Amino acid sequence: MHLRAKRFAVLMCAAVMAVCTGCASMGVRDTEGLDNGKELAAGREKMLSQSKKKADEETTPDEEQTDKQPIPEGQPSNVVSLLCAGDNLVHDNIYNEAWHKGGDTHYDFTDAYRNVERYLDGTDIAILNQETLVTDDYGPQSFPMFATPTANGDHMVDIGFNVISMSNNHVLDMGGDGLISSLDYWDSKDVVHYGAYRDEADSENIRIKEVNGITFAFLGYMEHTNGYYIEDGEPGKVIYLENEDIVERQVRAANELADVVVVSCHFGTEIENELNSVQETMAPRLVEWGADLIIGTQAHTINTCNYIDKPDGGKAFCYYGLGNFISTMYDLRAPVGIIGKLNVVKDPETGTISFENVKAIPIISHFEAESYDGDWYNCAEYPYKDYTDDMFEKNYIEGFNRQCVEDCLSYIPDEFLSIE
Repeated sequence: MHLRAKRFAVLMCAAVMAVCTGCASMGVRDTEGLDNGKELAAGREKMLSQSKKKADEETTPDEEQTDKQPIPEGQPSNVVSLLCAGDNLVHDNIYNEAWHKGGDTHYDFTDAYRNVERYLDGTDIAILNQETLVTDDYGPQSFPMFATPTANGDHMVDIGFNVISMSNNHVLDMGGDGLISSLDYWDSKDVVHYGAYRDEADSENIRIKEVNGITFAFLGYMEHTNGYYIEDGEPGKVIYLENEDIVERQVRAANELADVVVVSCHFGTEIENELNSVQETMAPRLVEWGADLIIGTQAHTINTCNYIDKPDGGKAFCYYGLGNFISTMYDLRAPVGIIGKLNVVKDPETGTISFENVKAIPIISHFEAESYDGDWYNCAEYPYKDYTDDMFEKNYIEGFNRQCVEDCLSYIPDEFLSIE
């Protein structure tokens, strides 16, 4: 049987299996007694406002003057604004609606992301976890085996994403040939992409990007690929977190090449806010080996974030789980994601790297009742700040309310939570 046909047959059989962790439309959990969300949200916003006011009052005139000092023309600023977003999980409801909005002649994803585009404005490095293969050769397809129209990838680049992580459990959904097809697409765009490769030699080619006098290295690893592996004779290469000897070697090598080592990890337990053992053990190991920023995805809901001490006395930072950037999963925790934002600062004299103004900005995946021949509609991402009571009422997920969001946000330390 032709390899692609054989793969297709295997994938269709797998569609009825529960092996595909990640990205199913999950069952709704009980929400009895969760009716005081407005008070919690109001209290949290008041607390954050008071904290900001106090911080502003404590700023000294010298600090204010330092912040305002101009950078000499032609000199690297040694400051880079960085954003990271979670799983761009493009279910059929999302691409079908985009097709209808394009007049049934082309895809128009504008409305799906319009409300969160502002966070990318002026950002130097914007990293997206592309949870699905982007290719027109195998789709479009949705759960459990994803293939997303290239029009979606085009839109992600157009709104400002310039670094793409492909380290996720769906990267082998269409086999090695499907992976190569998606790599071909990303090669055609002006982006850095990493976490999945053409072959072993390609996987050892650490991706480097220099911005404003700061050099970044990008590495990506996953826990699993839903039971699928690169078969003998197939192209493609991925590296799993369990391959610790390879991971350690690469992270240490990246640390020699760059000021900032960014490691994307597809780890965590699906629809769980608590950290699992892989997250708890691997994050400090990665930092010990040289990681500066760890970006976690996979749980399809948010996990905590915090600083981790580095061996040299500095501080690394870990977003253990960003949740979904967009999806139509219908578990009560799945609509809640965060966008990570921070400034990377390099001391021009010592070369020391620090992170400032670190944020976790909550966002909500929204979709409403059935339309378009059974698909949901108004599939779009919103900042939590702008998510109204009326929108909670219209959300398709029965029982999804403000308390559900606050329960998830309770895992984010208040010093980083930024409702804006």
